[in-house]
Amino acid sequence: MSNTRNTSNSADAEESEEGSQDTRETHKTQKEQEARKPRRPKPMEVLREARAQLAELTGMTAESVSSFEQTEDGWSLLVEVLELERVPDTMSLLASYEVELDEEGQLTGYRRVKRYERGRSDNRR
Repeated sequence: MSNTRNTSNSADAEESEEGSQDTRETHKTQKEQEARKPRRPKPMEVLREARAQLAELTGMTAESVSSFEQTEDGWSLLVEVLELERVPDTMSLLASYEVELDEEGQLTGYRRVKRYERGRSDNRR
């Protein structure tokens, strides 16, 4: 009887080892797939990188992000930029730039959509 028990335990151990190996291979395959596809950046990383890229391209200070939206192709932002600094500060000229980014957070395009004095409010009702 003890011999039967050892044979049974050996078979169970082999099955368990095969199952563990299958699990390890599946896990390894998942990790390889994840490593191959680009990591999607976090929203705060996208915001920081977009401001930095726009400032580098335009040579102007990106003051704030007033709109942020995830799109099918990446992200769309509205960034407020200081275009012309004046004294007093309320007379400085700002502009709103629409900025497009791909899925990885790289700037793919931008355009100025509005220019205004810092002290002025929107004409919206």
